Amino acid sequence: MNRVECLKDPHLAVFHEVKTEELLRKIVIFKDLSQKSMQVVEKRIQSFLFKKGVQVISENDVARGVFLVHSGTVKLTKQDENGNEVIVCIKQKGDIFAEACLFTNREERYPATATMIEDGRLLFLDKGGLERDLYENPELSIQMIRYMSDNLREMTSTLRDVALLDVYAKTIKQLERLGKKFNTGVNRWNIEIPLTVQEFATVVGTTRESVSRVFSTLKKQDMIELKSRKIIILDWCRFCTLLHQEL
Repeated sequence: MNRVECLKDPHLAVFHEVKTEELLRKIVIFKDLSQKSMQVVEKRIQSFLFKKGVQVISENDVARGVFLVHSGTVKLTKQDENGNEVIVCIKQKGDIFAEACLFTNREERYPATATMIEDGRLLFLDKGGLERDLYENPELSIQMIRYMSDNLREMTSTLRDVALLDVYAKTIKQLERLGKKFNTGVNRWNIEIPLTVQEFATVVGTTRESVSRVFSTLKKQDMIELKSRKIIILDWCRFCTLLHQEL
């Protein structure tokens, strides 16, 4: 079974043993919740393990609920008018996706396709149940609004860069964003971004050839390395210095 039409598949769902506070605290909107609010969420959460390459949801499928990334990495994509895949954003540990389907007065569809680009565990909250919990629990509602506001701010910043910066500057800025996202600790060296050059180009909104030319320059400067479908920032401190020099 390849998509989460499989939400009731007993081979994918894992229930009671993963309904722990420790697990939920790793999700951004839950990490500061009170014990009382956390107990509300714990009653509804479902957990699924997915392998790399599995399509979790498909664009325009009826929206069943909201997903939270406990581990692994997910890419959200849309198709352009020629049927080409365009990466809208990357979600990883602590992130949420499909939240746009909440609180609508019509049958909502998923706005993008979600595909695993690394093995991982996703948590699922049913749309109807989560909406009721948000109505009844102001603390949880505020946390969700904060998360969506932060996401909107980041998306606005990305769109500004795509519209106003040249290819070199856009590439550097997007590497910076993804470097911060995937460097969740205090690591300085070998920060791995699990995207191919083609996938990265769709995130930036330009051609593979244009990104490849920038990557070639960065490789000569020992800033990055390309290996096994990954982009590796070799030294974060040096890379940040480059950012300030160039931008």
